[in-house]
Amino acid sequence: MFFRMGVKSKAAVAIVVLLLLLGSLWLQGGLDYQWESCLKGYDQQNKHHHLHNSSGPTAPGGTHVLKECLGQNFQVSMLLSHLLASPAYSSDVLMQPYLSSWDELVKFMGALGPVVGLISKEIQTKTNVIRELALLSEKSPEAEMVPDEHLRGRNSQDAIQSGLDPLNHNRAYHSVHSMIQSELNRGVVDFHRPTDSGCRTLLRLHRALLWLRLFLEKLAEMSESGRLRSPAELCRESYQNTLSKHHTWLVRRAAELAFIAMPERGFFFRLVCVGNQQELNVVLTKVVRAIDEVYNRTQKALEENGMLDLP
Repeated sequence: MFFRMGVKSKAAVAIVVLLLLLGSLWLQGGLDYQWESCLKGYDQQNKHHHLHNSSGPTAPGGTHVLKECLGQNFQVSMLLSHLLASPAYSSDVLMQPYLSSWDELVKFMGALGPVVGLISKEIQTKTNVIRELALLSEKSPEAEMVPDEHLRGRNSQDAIQSGLDPLNHNRAYHSVHSMIQSELNRGVVDFHRPTDSGCRTLLRLHRALLWLRLFLEKLAEMSESGRLRSPAELCRESYQNTLSKHHTWLVRRAAELAFIAMPERGFFFRLVCVGNQQELNVVLTKVVRAIDEVYNRTQKALEENGMLDLP
């Protein structure tokens, strides 16, 4: 009977089922441990998964700031601006613009409907965890990081040349590297059980970023045959190749139901203020390239410190 229903009817059923299921998981202690429990036997190749820019030369328009989309909450121009501001020094990522990038991505997901909006709320909870840890560290002198050789000297000069505040660049939660080093020094990262450390929280955001990156890349693809796959199909495929590896069977089934309610392609044209697929390709190629740089730097930092499978 379900397969005989129309698309709108399926979407309505999916929304009801997902709201009930996700609400139940939330009442059981939050989606964090249900959705993102790290299975010890997950695909080991994911540990060495670095993204490579597959879009070739710079897209038309280079990295110029995109126009503002009037009358809507999500702004692709702001997302790109924050992403481009995140890389710092030779291999680091600044936490403030990184989290601001997530603020825009949360708005992006929230625009896709109530079910995906629930996921965005959980992601917003994680960004708030890191922000709260940063505020606590500023109030606690013992939480301030004493930089090791990797962060000393050269990065201080880089901070000045980059226009950053040289007095703040060594704060514990100033960047990915400083946060990792600070939490390791203070012994707040637990490699055997779940905690609310910044490193564990960053790993969960990092995994979600890969999912969104692959979805945006697929959404930007041009079709030689003229037939473009539906966003629902693209999002489901991206999920299956990324986040599904860290979810239970029940959550995987629920997530796939959620994608049935994904808006059609025309909605995404309006969301990023473009008129056709070619223009969408130009805009999203810029975003994907910027995500690649942030993702690869974060991946390397987590991998170097053995944090790709924090429970």
